[in-house]
Amino acid sequence: MSWFTEKWTPNINFSVRIKSHIYSETTPFQQLEVYDSYELGRFFTLDGIMMANEKDEFIYHEMIVHTPMSVNPGIQNVLVIGGGDGGSVRELTRYPSIEKIDMVEIDESVVRACQKHFQITTTGLTDPRVSMKFEDGLLYVKNTEKIYDLIIVDSTDPIGPGEGLFTIEFYQNCYRILAKDGILINQHESPYFDKESQEMKRAHQKITSLFPIAKVYQAFIPTYPSGHWLFGFASKKYDPIKDFKGSKIEELGYPTKYYNSDVHKGSFGLPNYVKEKLVKI
Repeated sequence: MSWFTEKWTPNINFSVRIKSHIYSETTPFQQLEVYDSYELGRFFTLDGIMMANEKDEFIYHEMIVHTPMSVNPGIQNVLVIGGGDGGSVRELTRYPSIEKIDMVEIDESVVRACQKHFQITTTGLTDPRVSMKFEDGLLYVKNTEKIYDLIIVDSTDPIGPGEGLFTIEFYQNCYRILAKDGILINQHESPYFDKESQEMKRAHQKITSLFPIAKVYQAFIPTYPSGHWLFGFASKKYDPIKDFKGSKIEELGYPTKYYNSDVHKGSFGLPNYVKEKLVKI
């Protein structure tokens, strides 16, 4: 009997019984593994941390995309930083109003492995509106002169290749290349375990120092540490509740498994312990 085990804390492990170990690669940036499991279907890991699996990937990708798209349905130019599994791009390509999607991923090996072994998330990468750029997202936002309506930071945790995507310099450059009504969405870590909670607080402090509107919303993703995960919503103009008119993706007729109008509004209603951590920075 084979198991994949991820260490959530020094005292808590998350283990999944696997059918087979499908693929392994030491990329220039990280260790990549692809597995097939009994309960979660296929999943892939980077440096021993599960990134996405077939059973619940839709929760993360629907929440990181449809939340901003429902606040400003007029978004036309989108930048995705990270997102090598393609799931965020897949959801974005459902919107005919979007004209251009630039995906900047530092590790091409992740994209190619997912296209071959994790096809549930990569269907949107062949859309003609999508341009894939294999480079450092930190340097891209520093050097580009393009202006975006929406930036989605679909990054790994703030260690290894993803570390630079949690710095004040990075957020400053995101602000610079956002349109006057632009929106920034980032995966905001978990509020539950100490390590992720500290990173969440640091990211929130930096973002709130730059944007006039900065809110945090949540989703429940069973296979992420603690299951309680946060996203950051920051904008120069739009409030995610006051400017929300309803689920744009539902209006377009696309079925969703997690996101809907009630979830959108409710996701910004945070538990008291999370509110206290966001205040005490």
